[in-house]
Amino acid sequence: MIAAVLRETRFMLRDRAAIVWLALTFALSVAAVSFGIAEVREQRATIAVLIEEDAADRANAIAGQSDWGGAAYYAFHLTYAPPSEFAFAALGQRDASPWLHRVRMLALEGQIHEADTRNADFGLVGRFDFAFLAATVAPLLLILLLYDLRGGERVAGRHDRLLATAGRERAVWGPRAGVRFAALALALLVPFWGGAAIEGAGAGVVARASAMVLAMLGVWWLIADRIGRINTAPATILTVLIGVWLSLSLLLPALSGAVIDARHPVPDGGDILLLQRESVNGAWDIPKEATMQPFLESHPQWAEYGDVGPAFSWKWYFAFQQVGDQTAEPLSQQYRAGRLARDAAAGRAALFSPASLVERYFQHLAGTDAAAMIAYEDEVRAYHARLRAFHYPLLFRDPPYDPALLEMAPAFTPASE
Repeated sequence: MIAAVLRETRFMLRDRAAIVWLALTFALSVAAVSFGIAEVREQRATIAVLIEEDAADRANAIAGQSDWGGAAYYAFHLTYAPPSEFAFAALGQRDASPWLHRVRMLALEGQIHEADTRNADFGLVGRFDFAFLAATVAPLLLILLLYDLRGGERVAGRHDRLLATAGRERAVWGPRAGVRFAALALALLVPFWGGAAIEGAGAGVVARASAMVLAMLGVWWLIADRIGRINTAPATILTVLIGVWLSLSLLLPALSGAVIDARHPVPDGGDILLLQRESVNGAWDIPKEATMQPFLESHPQWAEYGDVGPAFSWKWYFAFQQVGDQTAEPLSQQYRAGRLARDAAAGRAALFSPASLVERYFQHLAGTDAAAMIAYEDEVRAYHARLRAFHYPLLFRDPPYDPALLEMAPAFTPASE
């Protein structure tokens, strides 16, 4: 067996086409890993800078205020979802969904959806990262390495002689295909392992991701082997294999995405933003009691402080901001549920597409899938609720203004930290 592997390795090294495809695989892997590392480091640097600037900006805003309402109105609070150590390999939904917000005590839904006014979708081709390379491009490169193993020998007139010499088919094609498979896997994974070491990704996560890549390439090896047995010209075999690759890697995900979008309609983020803003802006034109009543129904603990006079008051202002969120909440929940339903349906459809399955698995490991982005939105809502719980006693009870108390306002901490 070792002799056969060494023999086939020498043959492969004399095959210029094979060397070109392997070199291209290595170069693409280095590029994908490098792009991913550069992107996540830029995101981390952005977060680090904003953390410092956010604290200074909030201190400056509060320093110029003389009452609780003004301090609550002008103070911004940074929220963010930091990239994981494995995010370099699969940027996933971080390209399509916001991972950073600066929120105020104002109505939250408008702040969340101001940067997200498109329907949630699952694009066919996103950023060129390692997950895309491994899931979509690597199978094509493997096909180019394996498609003419049998056909090339038939054209050269050596096929029958090789089988007669070896005694059985597996002794010929097994080592030959296995050497090329292993060479491609190493060219693909070695830069990935290097990037994982640089980023400090966990060994368990890297091992699971590598196993998924090898399993997916194994499926394509099996497909190439079965189709390669057809007694026809290598060009015909290559055409058939590329047709299968296009169907499973590109056409099937595109068609399933269209079907999923049709079966699981999702409101537009802009509709949520518009509904919330219409409610907030409309509060200026209706009696104050019409605003305070729905607020106090959802916040009965402030009922005894709910009287507002004809003059402007901050507690009324922040009450109708919250009522704006309550008005948009059903549509926001529909938006959230629709995205989760689409994601679940896309997960089921991915079982029929090796490329989609690998990309989704990488995004799950990296914490960059749709569920992770929705979880971040939930964190922002929970944090905003803590901010309101801190400011409402000051706004409604209105103790003497003391800016030192504002230093006790809750700070945002991502769940991952």
